[in-house]
Amino acid sequence: MTHEEIAATLTELFSTEAIAAIAPGSWQVDTPNFRLLVLLSEDNTWLRVLLPIVPAQEAQPFLAQLLEANFDDTQEVRYALYEGVVWGVFHHNSETLVSADLFNAINRLVSLHQTGLNNVFNQLVESRIRQIVQAAKQQGQSLQATMQNLERFYAEGLLGEIEQTPEAQAEVLGAWRRQLERLWNEG
Repeated sequence: MTHEEIAATLTELFSTEAIAAIAPGSWQVDTPNFRLLVLLSEDNTWLRVLLPIVPAQEAQPFLAQLLEANFDDTQEVRYALYEGVVWGVFHHNSETLVSADLFNAINRLVSLHQTGLNNVFNQLVESRIRQIVQAAKQQGQSLQATMQNLERFYAEGLLGEIEQTPEAQAEVLGAWRRQLERLWNEG
């Protein structure tokens, strides 16, 4: 892929005002929501596209889920950790890269940025609920008994927020019920 083709793909995706050539073979895209970097290696053989996702400190509890996402979900892009930031990264040999693949990779990176930690947080929550289901079943509890335990934990203040209104508590317990019902028969 040539410099001109890279620049044309960036222009197709973003306004020309958002794109700046910061050095030969390097571009920066500034939008109100993110800054994307597109960098060619010095010998022009590799292209790297980088987009910061979140500070590493925020992602610390979810590093296992991020690595799992690299294996299963992120397709042609990857999560990476560098200098205290979790990045979305795309690497490709520039000779075999075509505009459609660069276009798709940048869209995937923007999607990772927009999602932030939501998907990995949801995966972590689901794995914890699966653990609760498994533990309850090992103890011979029914779905109803497990739900009653959760309701008791909320009533005793072991779960939930101190200032939580009864309506908010009912909403949270409803979410628990839906998730437990959804996952109960899988395990």
